[in-house]
Amino acid sequence: MFGLDSYFNVCFSVMSKTISQPRPFITTSISNQWASGICDCFQDLPQCCLAFWCLPCFACMTTHEAGECLCLPLLDAFGLIPPITTALRVSVRQRYGIEGTLCKDCVYSFFCRPCTWCQIAREIKTRKNPITFVNMAVR
Repeated sequence: MFGLDSYFNVCFSVMSKTISQPRPFITTSISNQWASGICDCFQDLPQCCLAFWCLPCFACMTTHEAGECLCLPLLDAFGLIPPITTALRVSVRQRYGIEGTLCKDCVYSFFCRPCTWCQIAREIKTRKNPITFVNMAVR
C-alpha cells in the first residue's frame, strides 16, 4: 500500500493548500480631520444653546464625557489662554488622530471658546458611534 513517506507527502500537500474565502471589506467614516468645523455649532442645537447660555456647565459636562475630571474647566478662568480648553482640545485631537497644531488649538481656545467646546463635544459624540460600512463583495 502506501509507505510512510508517501503518507507524509499526501498530508503535507493537503495542509499546504490555502483555501481563501471572501472577506468583508470594511470602511469607516473616521478620518484624521475634525468631524465638524469650528463654526458648525448649529449642527447640534441643544449643545449650542447650552454652551451659549451656560458655558461653564457645558464645559464641565464635555470634560466628563472625555473621561477627565468634571471640574477641570473651572480652572480656565485663571489664564490668558484657557489652559484646560486648550489641553482638552489637544487631548481629543491626539486620541482620535486628528491633524492640527498646538498653535491652532490655542487660537481656537482663546478666540472661539464656546465654539471650541461645541466642536469637542460633537467630536466625542461622533467618534463614540462611528458609522461602519461592510461590503461582502469579493475583491
